[in-house]
Amino acid sequence: MSGLTQFMGTIFEYIFGFTGSYGLAIIVFTVAIKLILIPLTLPQIKSSKKMQDIQPQLTKIQNKYKNDPETMNQKVMELYQKNNINPMSGCLPLLIQLPILWALFAMFRDYPALAGTSFLWLADLSKPDKFYILPILSGVTTYITSAMVTPKDSESNQTMMNIMMPIMIIWMTATLPSGLGVYWVVSNFFQIVQQYFLNKRPGGLKGETNR
Repeated sequence: MSGLTQFMGTIFEYIFGFTGSYGLAIIVFTVAIKLILIPLTLPQIKSSKKMQDIQPQLTKIQNKYKNDPETMNQKVMELYQKNNINPMSGCLPLLIQLPILWALFAMFRDYPALAGTSFLWLADLSKPDKFYILPILSGVTTYITSAMVTPKDSESNQTMMNIMMPIMIIWMTATLPSGLGVYWVVSNFFQIVQQYFLNKRPGGLKGETNR
């Protein structure tokens, strides 16, 4: 185990001491991690929302200058500058989060205390969900999180990605320990709620687009 994984394991055991249930501990732990990561995830959400807002204009430019790539790129950059958008602004927060996500994956995958531990319909959190409820929930919630930030008139390859990603997540969740599945589903639910309330803000995030 890496130092980060061991540190997270210590925090996880501390939470278990309060909940008395490893299943509940995973839920509380997941919500705590998501809350801590909000300063990193918000830039991603804001960047996605801004891109969603200008998608109709972007599509018009791409269609109008599809035979002139140089002019198209110039117009696209002008559109980004006009709306104060950096298309790469959402990438850095994601890269920063990756070590944390990998550490969480390693922790839940090899956590010995989960062996033989039941939670709700799950007989063993260290084994895959034999009823395939978690894989289905993982796929559905992954699709919703992607759809919430994908422009309605986005290109077909983006739409296809939104379909292929949930299918891949379903397969992974069906083969991995259900403890990881619980983490993934709770994480997705948190993100859905977070995105919903951000979109419900007066003007959504549009008020920040023209800063």
